[in-house]
Formats: sequence, structure tokens, C-alpha cells
Amino acid sequence: MKKNSARVYELKEELRACRQRKGMTVDDYYNKLKTIWEDLATYQHKPNSCLCGGSNCEDVKTSRDEERLHQFLLGLDASIYTNVKNEILDMDPLPSLEQAYSMVAQEEENRVSSNQELSGELAVYAISSVEEESVETADTNLGVTVKKDEDFGQWYSQVCRCGEMMAYYDISGCYILRPNAMKIWNIMRTYFDAVLEKAEVDENYFPLFVSASVLEKEKDHVQGFAPEVAWVTKAGKSDLNVPIAIRPTSETVIYPYFSKWIKSHRDLPLKLNQWNNVVRWEFSKPTPFIRSREFLWQEGHTAHATEEEADKEVLEVLDHYRHLYEEYLAVPVVKGMKSENEKFAGARYTTSVEAFIPETGRGIQGATSHCLGTKFAKMFDIKFTNKEGKNELVWQNSWAYSTRTIGVMIMTHGDDKGLVNPPKVAPIQVIVIPVPFKDADTKEISKACCAVKDALREAGLRAKEDLSDNYSPKWKYSHWEMKGVPLRIEIGPRDLAKNQVRTVRRDNGVKADVPRVGLVEYVMELLGKIQQNMFDVAKQKRDDACVVVKTWDEFVEALGQKKLILAPWCDEEEVEMDVKRRTKDEVGAAKTLCSPFDQPEIPEGTLCFASGKLAKKWTYWGKSY
Repeated sequence: MKKNSARVYELKEELRACRQRKGMTVDDYYNKLKTIWEDLATYQHKPNSCLCGGSNCEDVKTSRDEERLHQFLLGLDASIYTNVKNEILDMDPLPSLEQAYSMVAQEEENRVSSNQELSGELAVYAISSVEEESVETADTNLGVTVKKDEDFGQWYSQVCRCGEMMAYYDISGCYILRPNAMKIWNIMRTYFDAVLEKAEVDENYFPLFVSASVLEKEKDHVQGFAPEVAWVTKAGKSDLNVPIAIRPTSETVIYPYFSKWIKSHRDLPLKLNQWNNVVRWEFSKPTPFIRSREFLWQEGHTAHATEEEADKEVLEVLDHYRHLYEEYLAVPVVKGMKSENEKFAGARYTTSVEAFIPETGRGIQGATSHCLGTKFAKMFDIKFTNKEGKNELVWQNSWAYSTRTIGVMIMTHGDDKGLVNPPKVAPIQVIVIPVPFKDADTKEISKACCAVKDALREAGLRAKEDLSDNYSPKWKYSHWEMKGVPLRIEIGPRDLAKNQVRTVRRDNGVKADVPRVGLVEYVMELLGKIQQNMFDVAKQKRDDACVVVKTWDEFVEALGQKKLILAPWCDEEEVEMDVKRRTKDEVGAAKTLCSPFDQPEIPEGTLCFASGKLAKKWTYWGKSY
């Protein structure tokens, strides 16, 4: 009860301070409030009946709803929404919270539409009265209004939404993945499906539900996931006799069937993968793609005859994850071993690829590959008869990456204009935009744009032309930059006359005039350079944020500077827990990220930075998502 009271107090403090800050959309503000309200409902004591003795007292509900309506209105930006707030408060009876939200959201939408129409009219006016080059100077105010280095959380939310990667849903912590996100996810899936095919991993699909008796069979495993498990307790209005869990992961769903399918050494190795969704009902700070209550992933589950085979696969899969991050998403990662405290619940050991976000000074676990050893085999009686006719337990692995990959990519490359997508995963790799000016032959320019787009698509590139005539070229530049398209091609009257195009890179803004002859080959080569440059820039930023420390004072100083910290460690669980306790503040605590496989030499006599005992390894430390 004490723990709940402290959490309720913290949440009420958050509620009191919750305001629509500059640049925050009504949608973002409303969802932030909803998260706090839902968390409060979880932790607050719920009486069986109200004071008047009724079990379903409408007065209590009405009072609560009115209080939430007032909280919502109080926190709105008064410089923008005073009129609509007064309109809502003058209504009798008061509207519901949802109705009030819709009214305010509509007011916001009207303001945005009005601003976009005005900026488009101004740009069109400018184009009609000046030369072609003046298109670049026309000003618009689109999309992202918060700078990455000033308010990272709000910036990230805006970029995800304005880049049309996701939309908020009416259940806190759940998000709609829009087509742009799904296209990126499917490009990654195409790559990984080819990896699985080569490794002779078969695809399957197991049900979403798992019985309590099966879930609880492996105690360490279920204890690790217990706070996150969502339970189905009703069917219609009837209570279920036995609650059913929604899978937080699938080890306990799949392994009872491994015991049925594996009998002999001839049945091994058994390698299965499934693409599915899982639910983890996390309450702390849901973040699109990074931490959500439902997410998509692939999860591989394999069984082997020997420890050596299992160990080999763990590292092979981990390297495929590294390749996915570095070669496709252009995100540098470190391969390493998780600590005993941080390993997967029930695993023998866990390996991971770890990314780092310099702007926030936080590490982020990119993907994991676990060796489960024989622990689950013992629990679920997964045995095989070896070549000598003796019974043995199988060795098992599980490994996964999720839609978190997309969030890591956005955080790493996005800028103040919006998304910056690496060419290999970009839903649209090239956008072709006509740039007419007064008295220009718009038909011929549009025809040239279509021809360039068709040639690029014929070569297998994901290209699109934007011939819409209701927005200015400058507006289109901002729009497609916000969506992260790696390369823009502009064609104007002068380009038409010279049989050339102008290319503009999203990653660094570099422009070039390029002949139409040989353009496809040039673009393909340029996209490769953009991909490499994005990785190089991200790696340099990550490396610049990394520091080596050897003492506690150096560690604390580096942590305050938002650094990725490499420190000598004695590899003791209690020491790690002590570091967490000593560094805990309102935004979290420092912990181990991983011990890199590429270990620097440890000079003899090197001491652990935290305990003063002899160090056994170098380990990355920091705060994390």
C-alpha cells in the first residue's frame, strides 16, 4: 500500500504540472493526460461501493468525468484556445471529455489548414512574379515546430506523427502504424526472411493466448514478465472460469509442442520463426515504436542437440541483427553480452546489439539473441534419443527484433525538418518535383518528371512524382523532407532546356545539376553514398559521445554529461544494483548496457570503477530506454 501511495502522489504531481507546451499538439497533450489518468486508475484504491451505498453510483462517475474535463481545459495553451475553451464552458450541460477534445482538435485542424493555405498562396504569388531561383526563398511553416536538441521527447513525437509513421489510438500506450512505417517494416522483413530461408528456419504461427498453468510453469520466466502480462477475464458479460493470458513472448506457448515434435536426434535441429504481435502492459512512459503495450516482432525459437550448436547460432543471429541495423537502418550498434541482472528472464545468457542516442544520453537495446540452455527443456520435458540410444535434453535458443528498430532509426537520423530515412528502407527513395514559374510550359515539365520517375522505377527504385498543382514547390520540398525521402529531383524550364535535372540530398542538403543521360546510374550510386554517409555521421556522433572512465567520480561526471560510458567492472550483480541505487533520479538510473565482445585489454591490477575490486571486463554503462 505504501508503494502505491507514493506512486499515486507522483502521478498527481504529474497531473498538476501537465500543460500543453509550445509546439505540442492537442493530440499529444490529450494522450499524455490519458496516460496519467489510466495510471492513477491502476494504482488508486478502488472501493467496492461509493459513500451513498450504491455499487454503480452515477454521481461519482459524473464528478470524475467533469474533473477530467476541467483538467484538460486548464492545461490547454491559453494563447490559442481561449475562445473554444469559453465556448465549451458556456455549454449546458457540459459536453463529455471526448466531445470537448473533438472540438479543440477541430479548432487546431482549422488553424493548421488556414496556415497551410496562406503559405501556399504566398508561395504561388512569389513564383508568379520572380525568376525560377526565387522558389527556394519562399517561406512556409510546416510540421515540426520543436527542435531536436531543445525538447527531444516532443520533437520525436512530432516527427513520428508529421512523418506519417504513426497515429495515436484511444487506448494509452497503443499506436496505429501507418503505411510508411509498415513499408519500412516489410522491407526489413524481406531481408530477414531471406536470412531465415538460408538458415533453414521454418515459419509458423502459434495462438495469441496462453493458459495460466503453462505461463507459470517456468517460474523465473513468468516472474520476469508478471507486471507486463495482460489477462482476459471476461467473455461478453460472463467471467471466465480460468483467466487467459495474452502472450508477452512465446516460449511457454511453443515449448509444450516441442516436447511432442522432438523425439529423436533426427528431429534436430528444429528451427521455427513467427512474425506476430505481443502485448506487454507496461505503464511507464509509453513511447511510439520504443515502448508500447502492443508491438510487432519476429521471434525465432530453435532446439539443438548440443551446446556448441546452440552457442554458434546465438552469435550468427546476433550478427544478422547487427547487419540489419548498420547496413539497412544506418545505425551503429555494439554487439555484446547482457549482465545477469539484465538478461532475458529464464535465459542461460543473453546477447544484444545496443544503440545509443547522443541527444538524450540513453542507450537502447536494439535486438536480442538468447541461449536458453536446457532450463526450458527440463520444464517442458523436451528430450531426444541420441545416436547411442540415450535420452538427452535439447539446447534451446530464442531471438527477436521488433518495430522498436523503426524508433531507433528515427531517433538516430531525424532532424529539425523531420524524418531522414536511409535509402535502403525508405518507402520512397526519390521524389520528383516540377518547378515551374510564370509562363513556363507546365505540360512539358510534368511530362519530363513522369519520364524520370518511370525510368527510376524501371530500374527497381522506389520513385514518385508530385504533380499536385494546389501547393507551391517550396511547400512540396518541406512536405517530402518531413517524410524523410532521401533524394529530391527538381525539374524546371531551365533544366528542360539543358536536358538535365537538379538533385538535392536529404541527408546533407547538397545540390547538383545532373544530365538526364545516365541519370538512373547516377541516382543509384548517389543513394549508396547517402546510405554510407548516414551511417558514418551517426557512428561519429556515437563515438564522440563515448568516454572511458576508471573511477566513480569520473563515472558520475560522464553520466551527467549524457555520455556512453565504458568502464572496468568486477561483474558482480550486487555492484550493478548498487550503481542503480546510487544514480537513480527522476529520469531513471544508470545500468549496464552490455559487455562488448570486442574487449579492450584490461591491464593487470585494474580496479572496478564502482566497487574497487579487481575488474574482470569492460562494460558499457548508461541510462537507457
